[in-house]
Amino acid sequence: MRVTILMKQVPDTDEVKMDPESGAMIRDGAGVIVNPLDLNALEAAMAIRSDGDSVSVVSMGPQRAEESLRECLALGADDAVLATDRMFAGGDSWATAKVLVAVIEKMGRPDLIITGEKATDGETGQVGPEVAALLGIPVATRVTRLERVSGGIEFDCTLEDGILTQRSSLPILVTVQSDINALPLPTLGGKKRAYTEEIKIETASSLGLGQGETGLGASPTRVVKIETPKVTRDAEKFMASRPDELESAVERIMQILSDNAIL
Repeated sequence: MRVTILMKQVPDTDEVKMDPESGAMIRDGAGVIVNPLDLNALEAAMAIRSDGDSVSVVSMGPQRAEESLRECLALGADDAVLATDRMFAGGDSWATAKVLVAVIEKMGRPDLIITGEKATDGETGQVGPEVAALLGIPVATRVTRLERVSGGIEFDCTLEDGILTQRSSLPILVTVQSDINALPLPTLGGKKRAYTEEIKIETASSLGLGQGETGLGASPTRVVKIETPKVTRDAEKFMASRPDELESAVERIMQILSDNAIL
């Protein structure tokens, strides 16, 4: 069985800055990590692999995403491919999916594609299903258990009112949640191998993607305005050091609650 993991490199912080003009995320100067849910996806693949199977990792991003791909190699992936080109910059989830599909088609379609449910920077949860749609294969989301069975895979999907257990033949794409497994840790041998392995680089030209087919120009969704939420409110501060002050403060609080129809 051939398995492909879709991986994204994301900022190692929740203090993400945005460009107010383009609406794009400012990634320069921020620390980066592998999107944690994509590590769950990789671990899920390693848990079901058998002799003769292969696990590949595919990512789209800047050149420095090689670091995250090497981390995936250290965790047991067999090979890695990075799609990187200035033409890909600013792309939304649909434009990103188109690039990933181009890489997958060039590599040869795998039996199983696994990715995290969402990325911590955008949290759209759209890239996985969009890749499946472009490939014309089934998709299962919110997967919390994945097992290999005769003829395909069996998995659990988390629903609002319970757990849905299903079986599917291959090919299929699944997106996993964090509780499917524990995040993996690399071995020393894995780290040594990771830094000697070659990471294949694909560009718009090598993938046969022309101007306007990727990036911001090919994105049907746009960020038109960015605002930082501002919390402004009038407040009264009550301090009481004597019993009579405490009684007065309580009375004032009760009056405010009553005036605002809270009581």
